[in-house]
Amino acid sequence: MSRARIYKEGTLTVQPNSSAKSWVGIDVSQDWIDVVVLVEEQAAAKLRCARSSAALAELAQTLLPYAPQGVVLEATGGLEVAVITALAAVGLPVMRMNPKRVRDFARAHGLLAKTDTLDAYVLALFGARMQPPLRAWPEAERQQLAAWVTRQQQLTLQRAAERTRLHQTTESGLKQSLQRVIAFLGKELARLDKQLARWMETSEAWKQQDTLLRTVPGVGPKTSRQLLAQLPELGQLNRREIAALAGLAPVACDSGHWRGRRRIQGGRGTIRAALYLASWTAIRLPGSLRQFYQRLVGAGKPKQVALIAVARKLLLILNEMVRTNQPWRPQNTTIPA
Repeated sequence: MSRARIYKEGTLTVQPNSSAKSWVGIDVSQDWIDVVVLVEEQAAAKLRCARSSAALAELAQTLLPYAPQGVVLEATGGLEVAVITALAAVGLPVMRMNPKRVRDFARAHGLLAKTDTLDAYVLALFGARMQPPLRAWPEAERQQLAAWVTRQQQLTLQRAAERTRLHQTTESGLKQSLQRVIAFLGKELARLDKQLARWMETSEAWKQQDTLLRTVPGVGPKTSRQLLAQLPELGQLNRREIAALAGLAPVACDSGHWRGRRRIQGGRGTIRAALYLASWTAIRLPGSLRQFYQRLVGAGKPKQVALIAVARKLLLILNEMVRTNQPWRPQNTTIPA
């Protein structure tokens, strides 16, 4: 093992080839990553590794003999992608977790201090005790699509912020500056949209799935691309799982005889927002989704609640369509259990 790449901290206390269950926690920072291996919840190894491709490849080979049940790390705004790709390439089960969920777990166990090594230990302990489910890491082409879609979202948010500033500014010189930036962002968004459309056309698989999703009223090219890029589980989960993953499943809030109002929370915000906007279009078009919305409003449901219900129903329909590879059929919108 090259000390220029991976540094050991301490010695192994359990042999890697042991049949004991092991979990790995990885804390990813800007310059390096810290790794803690737990075997039967006991620390077996502590490593520090550079984020270079060679060092990550060597780390993957170092972890293979432990045959871990899972390698747990947090979402860190993209820094973790190279680590996940390197580890998944050799067949290691990598799990990317929500940082808030892991931090709540640490507080519940009285682990209030925060260092890189301690964070890696908490991640490994989280995996050992919570047993998070393994989800397949998106293939390289889907990662590329997700990067392009994310860039579109970033530019859209920037343009919206500049438009807000334009309405708040009275100075003529500043208004001209804001207008120039808004115009530039609009041109860049149009350029990205054309490049994405050409790319989707060249891929037979993407083109087929995009065409399938867009048969549903309200689902346009942007919504379709977001679903394909950021919801690879579409068509692979049941109705409850896919709704919870998108943050469109109502969460109970009861205590004793008291019954609180159900609210949606958590999940993937970008997917939820995309389906929410698509539902606005869907209820304006003749069809079963519009009838469903009108029936809920007629029954006394607030319009916002009814719109969220339409978004959830839209997701369940899309999930079933992808699972069966069947296009939208207005006469049949029943979602099997």
